[in-house]
Amino acid sequence: MASAQKLQRLHKIIWALIYGGLLALVLGIATQRTDHTTGWVLMVVGGVVAVAGVVLIGVRARLQSDHDH
Repeated sequence: MASAQKLQRLHKIIWALIYGGLLALVLGIATQRTDHTTGWVLMVVGGVVAVAGVVLIGVRARLQSDHDH
């Protein structure tokens, strides 16, 4: 069981990962035109971080709060 406070913290982490990853992905696309290697690194890292956030949504969905009994 997870407390409401822990679930709220996880919620914030999830969305920070998703938005941060997507931002890095877009910056990678824009950077790739001038620096191919850096652009690819940003795109891969951004994609992995965004996917990690999406996976955590699934984890969060399976967690029960202390109040869900």
